[in-house]
Parts: sequence; structure tokens; C-alpha cells
Amino acid sequence: MTDNIASPIQTEPSISSNISGEQPIWEAAELIYTVKEDEAGILLRTVLLSRLHMSRRLITRLKKLEHAITVNDARTYSHKPLEPGDIVRIRIAEPQLDTIEPEPIPIEVIFEDDDILVVHKPAGIVVHPTKGYSSGTLANGVVHYWRSRGEHTRFRPVHRLDQETSGVLVVAKHAFAHQQLSEQMKRNQMVKRYIAFTEGVPQPARGTVNAPIDRDADEPHMRIVTPTGYDSITHYAVVNIYGGIAAKVECELETGRTHQIRVHMQHLGCPLIGDKFYNPDSILSIPMTRHALHAAYLSFDHPMSGERVVFTAPLPAELAQLEDTLNKRKGTYTE
Repeated sequence: MTDNIASPIQTEPSISSNISGEQPIWEAAELIYTVKEDEAGILLRTVLLSRLHMSRRLITRLKKLEHAITVNDARTYSHKPLEPGDIVRIRIAEPQLDTIEPEPIPIEVIFEDDDILVVHKPAGIVVHPTKGYSSGTLANGVVHYWRSRGEHTRFRPVHRLDQETSGVLVVAKHAFAHQQLSEQMKRNQMVKRYIAFTEGVPQPARGTVNAPIDRDADEPHMRIVTPTGYDSITHYAVVNIYGGIAAKVECELETGRTHQIRVHMQHLGCPLIGDKFYNPDSILSIPMTRHALHAAYLSFDHPMSGERVVFTAPLPAELAQLEDTLNKRKGTYTE
């Protein structure tokens, strides 16, 4: 990412229209690139793709808008050669307001600026409306939070957490930020670490589970390890052992399949405590309202500045209580 880029966001978005006048748009962010002395003759298209790292899909969408891509404040074509000092201005415009209904659901904000929102998602809430959860989601709460401050930002989660998984989650506040962070995920540049409490102790104490995962044909809501599944890789390290019957495990994802850590720990013979799907016959007799998985750490390059940022979330109360219970029972567990 270049230091030529700026990203002011407008609290009161400017409303304009596309070329055909069919649909209003609003400006979400702005990128600025000044052509350098040694870049004489560089094509606008090259600046967009190689300097600003915009996706072709986003460029195609913005080209349809009258003032979204300009050189020296004038609209031009993408194969135009540029001169030193030319100012390329990109107005990241959203074609419409979000259709997610705002609901006064409390959210815990870890960090927010013009480009990203990082939240501590609680267990028991779905990230985005789905067929089975049309309301009451994290998205509904975030949209309400933004609307209450006069922001008309669209909800763009960069990744997902299961309903019963708590922890750090990042939401992009405009299309360019979402594209940049999604690319980092594809290149394994986004680091995601989780804390899991397992029934049983993974062996060896540190290792990698490389086991393909796919949907269970008999139970479509569940996932299984299968040779015909999608590549799935989880790195893990045992942090603490409670007798020989439970463990605290740090997991780092190299891929991000649905239920990946839960399935991989079960594959090792150590399913998560409280997991009603993959550990229905637990013998620990510890009442849980959720499975014991928490997204504790998230690190990535900021989509605008390129600086490495790190966000963490402490164990929520129920998992802190679980850890305390396991420590107290530690002496009663036998190998």
C-alpha cells in the first residue's frame, strides 16, 4: 500500500446519482494517488490495479459512476497515459443503502476508524441475517450503532464466527477495505488465533491437522473430515492440561472452513467442551450454554495505511468460569 492514499469518510454521506440516473449512490471513502516523477506515461488502469491495488470488479463498478474515478477532477478513460503530478482521485461509492434493519442490540467495539470496525462478538448471536435468523443478528446491531451516529455504512463482515463462538471480528466499512482484507485472507496474511477447551488432550502437544472438510451428507448442518473435502489446515498447541481429561488449546487457522476447529479437534479425539454437535456425549458434567471456542487474536495489515494491526479479546465470563472450574477439578482428574 502506498502512502499516497487517503481515506476520509463522510459522517453525512454525499448523495449523487449514476450516469443513467436510475439509482442514488453515497460516497463511503476516498483514495488519492499523485503520479510520481518516474511514472511519466503510466496508464490510469495501471495506477488502479498496481498502485492502489483495486480489484477489477470494483473498478468496473466505479467506472459506471460519473465522478467515481477522476484525473485532476475530470473523468477519463482507463488507458489514458498520465503525467507526473497528475492527481488520481477514487471516490468509493456504494450503489444503495444497506437493507439490513437496524435493531438496538448492544455491541462491544474494540476499534473503529473510517475504514474498519472491530468488535468483540458475544456467543449466542449470528453474524449476518440468514434464512433461519432474519433479525437479532450482529449485523442488525452494528447497523443500528452506525445509524444512531448518522453513518449510513453498509455491513461488510470480512470473516464469520459460528453462533456460539465469541471473539474478535472485523467488519469493513467500504468496498475497498473489504477487498483488501479479503485478499489478505486468501494469501494467509490475516492471522486468526483461537482458544479452545477440549475434552481430552491432543497428542502430540503441538502439531498441525491437515484434514479435508466437507458437509455431512446425512446431517447437512454438520461437517466431517473426508478425503473428498476441501483443504483444511489447523495449527494447534496445548497451553494447559487438566489432569488427563481436558486441555486448553491455542489454534491458528491457515484455512477457514465452516466448523473447522470443532471438526479438527473431534478428528483428534478431543472435541470441544460444550459442543452439542461434535461432543454430544460429554462425560465432564459441566453445564454449558455454548461451545468452548473463543477468537482471541486477530492481526492484519490495515487496508488503507498498510500498517500491521493487532486486536485481542479476553475470555468471556462463561469461558473464564470454565477455566476456573477445570483448574479446581484438576487434581480430581486421573490420567
